[in-house]
Order: sequence, then C-alpha cells, then structure tokens
Amino acid sequence: MMRWLPWRWVVRRAARSQGFMDPLAVMARLRRFGQPSEVAEPIELLRAGMIFHARGLINTRVIQHNLDWIWPYWIEQQFDPESPAFLPRAFSITHVNLTHRNWTAVGRPDCAALPIVDPRGLVTPLTDSGSVDAWVRGSDGTSLIPSRLATVDQRLELADDDLCVVTDAESEGLRLTGRARVIGIGDGHRLECRYTASAPDGGRLAVALRPYNPEGISFIHRLDQMPGEGAGDGAPAWHWRMYDEQHVAHPAALDFDTRPDRIDQSDYETGDVANRLAAPGEAVAARRTDCDTGLITAAAQFDLAPGESRTVTLSVPLPAPSETPPAASWAEALAPAAQLDVPDSAYQRLYDQALRTLLMHSVEDIYPGPYTYKRFWFRDAAFIIHGLFNAGLIERGRRALARFPSRQTRATGYFHSQEGEWDSNGQALWIIARHYALTGEWPPGADRDEWQRVIRRGVQWVARKRLPTHSDRPEAGLLPAGFSAEHLGPNDYYYWDDQWAFGGLRAATALMRAEGEATLAEWIDREADDLGGSLERAYAADRSRLGGAMMPASPRRRMDAGAIGSIAAGFPLQTMAADDKRLLGTVRYLLGAHRVNGGFFQEMIHSGVNAYLTLHLAQVLLRAGDDDGLALIDAVAHLASPTGQWPEAIHPRTGGGCMGDGQHVWAAAEWVSMMRNAFCREEGDGLVLGAGVQPRWLAARTGFGFGPTPTIFGAVSVRFEPMDGGGHRVRWTIEGDGAGPAWIRLAVPGQPTVDCALETGEAVLPEADA
Repeated sequence: MMRWLPWRWVVRRAARSQGFMDPLAVMARLRRFGQPSEVAEPIELLRAGMIFHARGLINTRVIQHNLDWIWPYWIEQQFDPESPAFLPRAFSITHVNLTHRNWTAVGRPDCAALPIVDPRGLVTPLTDSGSVDAWVRGSDGTSLIPSRLATVDQRLELADDDLCVVTDAESEGLRLTGRARVIGIGDGHRLECRYTASAPDGGRLAVALRPYNPEGISFIHRLDQMPGEGAGDGAPAWHWRMYDEQHVAHPAALDFDTRPDRIDQSDYETGDVANRLAAPGEAVAARRTDCDTGLITAAAQFDLAPGESRTVTLSVPLPAPSETPPAASWAEALAPAAQLDVPDSAYQRLYDQALRTLLMHSVEDIYPGPYTYKRFWFRDAAFIIHGLFNAGLIERGRRALARFPSRQTRATGYFHSQEGEWDSNGQALWIIARHYALTGEWPPGADRDEWQRVIRRGVQWVARKRLPTHSDRPEAGLLPAGFSAEHLGPNDYYYWDDQWAFGGLRAATALMRAEGEATLAEWIDREADDLGGSLERAYAADRSRLGGAMMPASPRRRMDAGAIGSIAAGFPLQTMAADDKRLLGTVRYLLGAHRVNGGFFQEMIHSGVNAYLTLHLAQVLLRAGDDDGLALIDAVAHLASPTGQWPEAIHPRTGGGCMGDGQHVWAAAEWVSMMRNAFCREEGDGLVLGAGVQPRWLAARTGFGFGPTPTIFGAVSVRFEPMDGGGHRVRWTIEGDGAGPAWIRLAVPGQPTVDCALETGEAVLPEADA
C-alpha cells in the first residue's frame, strides 16, 4: 500500500506549507556522509534514542524552571555555573546526563532485578522508576543533602553472602549513612535501604520519594500512604504505594520498618516537598496524593535526639524473573570462579567486584548494563560470555548460549539483536566455538544436529552477505556497509565486521573438524580463506594509500579514532600474529593521537575515555611484548569509580560517565579477561605465562597468582613465589584430559623470556626483581 501512496510528496508539502525545511532532503544529505547501506540505522537504536531524548525534552521543560528543588547529583553539577560539569543550555533541545553517568547495581546471583545507586546514594529501586533519597536537617537549620556535597565516601562492600553500596555523608556535624543491598526473602527478593543519621543538637531524618532517577524525570502520578501492621515483629510499620506509568495496575511498594514521626507530600503546583521540611509537619495518617503532572514528592520524617543516631529501613519487593534461575548464594555462585591473589589492593578489589558484576547481569539474560543497556546485544554478549569463561564461570555462559538458536533467523541465518549490524554472526560463531573448545561439549538448548544447523546457517549468511569479489572497489568481497554500534562513524565497510566474520569462520572450522565433520569444515574453511583474501587485498591498498602499515576503520577511511575497531584481529580473535606490523602500527597511531588521561579517547559519539577499548589496546601490546600495555591497565584501574565500576565512556574533566550505562558490564568482563591473560594466555598450540604481571608485584616479595582458568589445554593455575636468593619460582598446573600445550613460555615484562620445560610444572625467573 505504501508503495502506491505519494507519501514523500505529502511529507514535503506538509513541511513546506508550515515553513519547515524538507525533512527528506535533510535525511538524504545526512546519508551522503556514510556509504550506501540497506539499513541507515537500526530501528532498535532509533527507538531507544527516541525514548532517551523524549525524557531529555521533559527534563528541559522541568528542571531549569525549578532549580529550587533538590535534584540528583548529575543535575546539581550540570546546572551549577561554578562546576566543571556545567553545560550551557541555550541551544540544547534536550537536557540529559552527560557528565556523571555513574551508578552501581545491587543484587544477587539469582535475582534478575537490578536496583541502582547513584554517586550520592540516590536509590532507584525498579527499572526506570522514581527514586528514594535521604537528607538530614538539624534543629538549628543546618542541612545535609548528599547530592549537593562536593564529596562523600561511597564504596561497595563485599561480604561472604552480601553485596552492599554504602554512602557516608557528613556536613556541619550532621551525619548520614545509606546502605543499599538486595536480600532474599522466601522465594523472592527485596531491596533494602537502611539509613542511619545523627545530629549534634537533634533534628530530623527525611526519607524522600523523588520523581526522577539518574537519567532524569520519572513520573509519579499517585502516592498512597497507609499504616502497616508492624509492631516489632518484622512486618512493615508504614507503607508507600507509588503509581507511575509503569505501575498503574501493580504499584511499587515501599515499606518502612518504623512509623514516621511526620509526613509531608506535595504535587507539582505546590513545589518540592524539600522546601517544607522545616514546617511542623502533618499528622501521620493514611492519605492519597494525586498529581496530573506526575511530579509528586514526599518525605517521611523521623525525629533525631541530640547526639544520638537513629536507623530507619525501607524495603521494596522486587519483580520475579521471567524464568526461574537456579537459586544461588554469593558463595555458591562464586565457588567455581578463578581466584586472583595479587599484592595490589586496587587490582584485587576491581577483580572481585567485576566477578559480581558479571554474575548479577547474567541471571535472566546477558545485559551490558543494569539500566540504559538492560537489553541484549550479540556484541556485548560475546565479550561478557568470554569474560565469564575466563573466570571459570562456564555454567553462566552456557545458559546464555542456550538462547542463541532462538535469536537466529531461520530463513537467512542472521544472528539478530539489531538490524543492520554485520558483526553479530562472527561473534556468535566465535563464542559458540570457544565454548566447545573449552568444554568439548555443545551448549544446552539444542541437540548436536540443531547446533550444527545453527552454525551452517550462520556461515551461509556470511557467504551470501558479502559483496562481489570480482571488482576493483577496495571493499570487494567484504561485508556491506553498515551501522556499527562500536561507534566507529557513519555507515561504512568496517573491518571490525569482517574481522569478526573471519574469526568466527575460522573458529567454526576448528569446531567442525573436532566433531569429525570434515566436509562441512572444508567448506567453512574455503569461505574463511576467501574472506581472508579480500581482507588482505584491502589492507594492501590501505598501506599504499596511507603510506604505512596501519588499518583504518574501513578501506574508505583515513586514520581516525574509528580504527580502534580494526584491532579485533589482535584481541580477542588472534587471527593476526602478535607482531603483525599493521596491527601494531594501528595501536601506535591510536595511542599517539587519541590518548587522554592515560586511556584511549573515542572521539566518535562516545566522546570519552573508554575503559574496555583501552584494555583491548593493552591486550594487543602485551601480546606483542610491549610493556606500555601495563601503563594502560593502570590507567583503567585509576578510571574506576569508588565502587569499582566503569561507565561506558568517561568524561575527561569530571571523571564521571558521559556515555552509555553507568555500570558497563563489558568493561567489567574486560577487566576479568585482562587479569586472566596477565597470568595465562593461549597462543596457538602453546601457553604464555606472566605477560601482564606488574613489576611492583615482583618487588613486593610475596606470593601471587591466578586460577584455575579454563583453556583449550585444561584448567590452568599459575603461581609466583619469591626465592631466597632473589628472583621468583613460577609454578603452574594444568588439569585436563586432553592434549597439553606444545610449548610454555614465561614472558614477564621487564624480565628475560624463559622457554619452560613442559614436564616440570615450574620455571625460575632468575633476574633480580625490578
């Protein structure tokens, strides 16, 4: 029907009749900046972007006209002209969080819900919901408002069976500690927010309901307040029921363990309830508040005796997962994980926290973030599952792989998470084959024959999708131009896509040979050879065109920050030799032109320092024996938030997140993979040990190690122990039934390389420690 309607003429005429420019002409001009592509931009990304900026429009309408409200930390900073995070607003159509996209999820390894806590303790209990904050007001009029403080002490506390974000704030003698965690209750889970406050001369603790979260406004249209049945028996003493657009039928329940001494609530016309906290307060009684605008604020106030602390607990029931995961405590979920033991508290803490991040975001599916990115992409999933495997958390990765067949289109073989992104098939094939190489088994979810059909269809998609090879165009034989969520630039013939396709085909070939499917393996190998030949021709043309051995983002691009995608051949695929001049030339260019605050600065879209991409560079350098990789790892450690998390991109001035999710799970996975490869890396048919060991660990003169980590040779553990006369003795164990490595090499930075005797299980690092 649409083909026969003159809709283009209608759109143009309607726009011009109202004095607007022709939108179709604008779109046509925008497309000229990229290569022609069948998908201009994935519809999934357009949908997410529309939602994101729709909130930004609402933020524009609400925030700047109500700056007497108490706002979350990012707004207090971006709207403060004295702050380095200040952003002028004159021509900004939407107001969004661009300077402090930081938050930390709390959860458990069998809980799919992911409440988040912002850098000043603001808690968002449910996805995209309103939030809970806490303030203290002294009887002398002083106040403690964490979002307006320059500093607080926030940390992630890890106990045997607990994970808790703790936020300590202090101002003018007033003190407030917020502790947010998820606890198991029966067959379900609850978010528990415990607030402890004190004031030297007495005052009030206010636990406040806020119609916003770290992204901006989140409407609250109705609030019911009512007494509970609690009387010291653990039952709630006071209830809030919050109705927003998501919880009309089932309101969010917020339960207090203590009856408030005073209550206040307000609608948009009356203003923020925070401006009424000094008033005597209203009687504590059941009531309902409605607001057509959706900006209800409320505060439950609790009296503070002079010099004495008081604790109030608020809990929120969390939704059950769509499918019931295996029940697991933290201790049970972490039991199979490889252990890192190093004399470096920062590295140790980041590894332990990264393991928990991976577990929390792999309960129901693989999510690259708890909020903005709480959805599935093959790209992120491949790296996150890779991190799970490197940590020894095989079963978590297996559960995720079981869903892959249902995400492949049967008609075409396309592994679809977003339309128009051509890297997904290579990534899916690679991680499926990686699982098989490590375990000798197919993932669950389908039988052997079905998995082979999945792989065959995936390879066929690559073969059909490629451009004709008989052409003098530089992209001949490569995948078509597409949009890359690696944010490498406009639609183009990205090497990132082709390198993943090539690596996936090579991995699938090895898998089928191991399965005894010689005919299928030979066909896949021929397809890989043909694609590899097209890549080599394109690389040769680039060398002539650019005057050096480097790989741009595509065969039609100059060298720019987008070239970061082209190092996938070095890590994680290892389809290029460690000393390949094109690979190392690309890395040296990126570090020379795009290094900010010690890390890789992605100029395109992200416009921030990327922890995970910096670690990709470190992996390539350390694989080549270049010690500059150690400095990159240190830079990433320094960029972590106080709770040990990395946003997707980091603002070079504020140090806060400026792009993507505030807790980027891909980054956590890369930290795990980095620590693993620092001690043990597979290279062809051999093992490289110690290639990322920091010299200061050796200088500490104490034992350190890592393992057991799965490899294609079995589970490997590596341990360094100082010797009395200087140097270190390095011991390793390999537990597995298959063939062991053909060679083992000790390649510690700053030390001589040692070729190890396979039968001894140990080697000596002889030189004096640096």
